Amino acid sequence: MELPFAESYKIKMVEPVRKNTRAEREQWIKDAKYNLFNLKSNQVFVDLLTDSGTGAMSDRQWSEMMLGDESYAGASSYYKLKEAISNITGFPYFLPTHQGRAAENVLFSTLIKPGDLIPGNAHFDTTKGHIEFRKATAVDCTIDEASNTTLDHPFKGNIDLKKLEKVLAGNPVERIPMIIITVTCNSSGGQPVSMANIKAVSEMAKNYGVRVIFDAARFAENAYFIKQREAGYQEKSIREIVLEMFSYGDGLTMSSKKDAIVNMGGFIALRDQGLFREASTFNIMFEGFITYGGMSGRDMNALAQGLYEGTEFDTLDTRIKQVAYLGKLLHEAGIPVQYPFGGHAIFVDAKRFLPQLPKEQFAAQTLAVELYVEGGVRGVEIGAILADRDPVSRENRYPELELLRLAIPRRTYTNNHMAYVAAALINVWERRNQITSGYKITYEAPIMRHFTVELEKV
Repeated sequence: MELPFAESYKIKMVEPVRKNTRAEREQWIKDAKYNLFNLKSNQVFVDLLTDSGTGAMSDRQWSEMMLGDESYAGASSYYKLKEAISNITGFPYFLPTHQGRAAENVLFSTLIKPGDLIPGNAHFDTTKGHIEFRKATAVDCTIDEASNTTLDHPFKGNIDLKKLEKVLAGNPVERIPMIIITVTCNSSGGQPVSMANIKAVSEMAKNYGVRVIFDAARFAENAYFIKQREAGYQEKSIREIVLEMFSYGDGLTMSSKKDAIVNMGGFIALRDQGLFREASTFNIMFEGFITYGGMSGRDMNALAQGLYEGTEFDTLDTRIKQVAYLGKLLHEAGIPVQYPFGGHAIFVDAKRFLPQLPKEQFAAQTLAVELYVEGGVRGVEIGAILADRDPVSRENRYPELELLRLAIPRRTYTNNHMAYVAAALINVWERRNQITSGYKITYEAPIMRHFTVELEKV
């Protein structure tokens, strides 16, 4: 008999979670102005809002926290993290920051000027926000296949080389400070980028004299998919694949709250000492001295250990198979999801789930509210609300993909929780034709509005 799949960890500590009633949830989401970010954590039964900072740290990570060196300058924790980053990414220089968007703030302050163009594969919310805040433009060069959720393509995060070359050839190179490769590509459904595509983008960038910077929040998951799906990599280790991936770039920004499995932390890693020194000035201004940035010594220790654990095959295999387990339950029920399943989340195609809703009524947000009311499951909209308004025309942007993201924290929930989530969404699917209207915005911030937006039913 073939042995069934089992998680590569055992549970040492638990956190009680309170179940709640439908009547309570209906009132709570109304009080929250139909924005799931406004819910209190104790009003949520299964929290799939994000996988960022919500994973469970290991006993080894907790042990490392007790060894943290809290010296202001030159702490041993800094050098431990520096060694881990160098071993895993190959980049010799790094700056610690308190999280990924802080790393973007520091690096983009160094590199981006008003009027610049930053091409890449579907920049995520904070990345695009930091670009547009600086009066620059994020140019989406993702392959067209990414917007077809029914298509079985192994690397839907890939950059379209023709689109990219059009940007590079059609604009002065001094207006293009970098190309951003997001691995995996969150906005297209947690989809990976192939090694062949990374290499081709790197070669094109060198021809034009443009840097390649990775948004590396889920780099280990990307390496896992390369190992599983790309010819020639099956026998390579995750860390060997990671080193090759980053060999084609000039640096990275990292939200360590994802693949390094910590609750807070981030960093910038760079190849060039000159760029490191320029960025150091902004790091000191915005984050802290260069040997702690926005992090405590204990957090740097946990992050260093998390980088090693997050690049172990068994850890990734357990994590990604749990995501696929949820995806399979939904797919078998006929629920439209981004296929193939991504690395950190299942993305439900809200346009196909609720085709009766006009785009102005935000189908993905509507679906997110319905799932919460049904079962206390908190997901997040990756659609028109997150896409925000055009910074020039101030008109709403309506992306090709209108998705409900169910992001699964690492080492946090069991497959019974996944079955519960699937059952709740299947219940919504069975009554989908009764959902005849969505929501309209009553308040929004001028940038990155999705975090604080307020809505009311149409």
